[in-house]
Amino acid sequence: MKRLCIALCTAAGLFAALPASAQFQKPEDAIKYRKAALTLVGAHFGRLGAMASGKAPFDAKAAAENAEVLNNVAHLPWAGFVAGTDKGETRAKPEIWSEADKFKASATKMQDEIVKLNAAAKTGDLAQLKTAFGATAQTCKACHDNYRKE
Repeated sequence: MKRLCIALCTAAGLFAALPASAQFQKPEDAIKYRKAALTLVGAHFGRLGAMASGKAPFDAKAAAENAEVLNNVAHLPWAGFVAGTDKGETRAKPEIWSEADKFKASATKMQDEIVKLNAAAKTGDLAQLKTAFGATAQTCKACHDNYRKE
């Protein structure tokens, strides 16, 4: 039984180490995946934005919940930006692949700001949420300006 457990753990570790592109059977699958993940990011970010801008009443509990979800899903989309996904039904600009290091840095910067946004939301202080939301929104806008077709 112990050997079976070790073998299963080893196999699981090997599968987890496969490159992200191995997750997807076809480029279309990767595009669908990243679109779905970005839809989640946008939905939860939008809820926070509505509160930060006064378009929706501030609800500290809802803000904290949305920020926590955002913090978790913000890491998902990037696995879907693999070779061969620059064509098809996508708004991704070619610069994503020609400037891969800059694109990755933009994604990392956004994720770092989302960590701060999550911390601010957990304080229950609308002023802190607004400040962190503004900084995070700037990272989103910069990436959209550089890497997303309108």
